[in-house]
Parts: sequence; structure tokens; C-alpha cells
Amino acid sequence: MPAAIREHSLVDEYLNFLAVERGASLNTLDAYSRDIHQFLDFAASSGVSSPLAVKPAHVTAFLGELRDQGLSSTSMNRKLAAIRGFYKYLLREARLEENPLARVQIARTWMRLPGTLSREEMETLLGQPAEATPAGIRDRAILELLYASGIRVSELATLTLNRVNRQMGFLVTVGKGRKERIVPVGRSALQWLARYIEQARPVFLKKRTSSVLFLNRSGEGFTRQGLWKLIKKYARMANLERKVHPHTFRHSFATHLLEGGADLRSVQVMLGHADIATTQIYTHVTRDRLKEIHKKFHPRG
Repeated sequence: MPAAIREHSLVDEYLNFLAVERGASLNTLDAYSRDIHQFLDFAASSGVSSPLAVKPAHVTAFLGELRDQGLSSTSMNRKLAAIRGFYKYLLREARLEENPLARVQIARTWMRLPGTLSREEMETLLGQPAEATPAGIRDRAILELLYASGIRVSELATLTLNRVNRQMGFLVTVGKGRKERIVPVGRSALQWLARYIEQARPVFLKKRTSSVLFLNRSGEGFTRQGLWKLIKKYARMANLERKVHPHTFRHSFATHLLEGGADLRSVQVMLGHADIATTQIYTHVTRDRLKEIHKKFHPRG
């Protein structure tokens, strides 16, 4: 592997900019570093000696290689976003005269509709935790809150008691880029949350103190992996035909809101999407759902 292409100083300079100026998380910095270096290594194999010598053809060839490897359009776009950001930074810092990614189009993602559950399937899933045990009360509160708010599992894992206003019915979460947003929480989730805080949380707290809202059996906050295992457990118990993953709650939250008549802009704000185009993918889901309903119930469907 040619070493010159690595030019760690340029990549490290960009990552430092993301950390200091944009408040990027360690996970984001790690992912961007991997994606950028993967591209630069690919370019090096084509004889490119410096990031500054990259041409549009190299980017196109890289995307073709990823496609041949069976990478999804979503993953390709994530890598492309990292590379695009790197070259925009180099252009801004006058290291380049032209951005080699200026005319490279994103892979089409709207055809890949996010997995959602029907309202009936969601009700079945929410009803799985055992309501008579502290763990069951906690788990029901977790599932209800994920569905009621549409927050990411990573956001729920870091949620603290003081960020939930049960009286006013909203929570404040910190999303990507450390951006705060206010999200309404419905009556059912608030009821389960109150029951968890009053009855179950003291059991897990074990006379210690913690600001974290949801605690595991060791009295510590959940990891994303721990929450993922919890969700998979109840999905298996619900015996659902559809595959359930952490984002299923977020996707279902958005889809059911739009099906109920919510406007796209409001859903965008609640999800914390910077670009409304990201939220628009859910309009395809609701359109698909409407077709299913029409086919099933219309006499000439």
C-alpha cells in the first residue's frame, strides 16, 4: 500500500476540525476516518499518490467497487458523505481548486424503504414485557418511550432524569452533532415512565445515586448493545413476521404520524433531521401502506 496517499496530516486536520468546530462524536470521527482512509487506500491502488490528486473517475470507480461488493445504497451514501465532507474542507482551506466529488451523485436510497410495524404489530410488541416485575415495568417504559418519541436508541441510552418533563409531556434529547431538540411524549409512555421511576427504578438504583434514566440490573446505564438485546428479546417473544431492529421504533413513529395526517415538517423536527429530504423517505412508506389498504379493502382492488 503506497504510504504517500495516507497523508495523515490532512485527514487528521479534517477530523480535528469536525471535533472542535462541529462537535462531532467519537463514533462519528471513527466512522469518517475509516471511510476516508478506505477511499484513499483504493485510490492509492490506482496509482494516486496524494488526496490532492484524486479525480472524479477515482470516486466513481470506488463506488462501483462498493456496489460490486454488495454494499447497500445507504452504506455507500454514508461513505460518500464522509469523503465529500473531507474534500469540501480541503476546498474551503484552499488546498484544492476543484472538488473531485462535485458532480458525483448520491446512490438512490428511496427505493429502500425503512422497516416499519403496523399499529397492531406495535401493540403486540409493546405488550410483551411482564408488568408484574421491576424489569418488565422498566422494559415496557423503554419500548413505550422509543415508540412515543421516535428518539434513537443511542439517545435513549444517554437520557437523564432531568431531561424528561413529565408534567409538560416532553423530553429534551441530544442527537447527532450534539444538537438538542424537544420531543413530545404521549400519555401512555408518560404513564409507564412514571410507574418505572416510582416503582422499578429504585430497585435497580440500589440506594445509589445516578442521573441516568434507564438502569440495568447492575444499576448502571444501558449500552446501545444492551438495549438492542432487550429489543430483540421482545421481538422474538412477539413472534412477528417482520424483522425488528432498534430503528424500527423510529421508523414506525414517523410512519404512523404521517399516516395519521401529521405534516412532514413537524415530523422532521421531531426526528431531528437536518434535511427534510431525509424525512421524505417515509412518504414512500405511507404511500406503499395506502396501496396495501386499497388492494385489501376496495371491491375492485
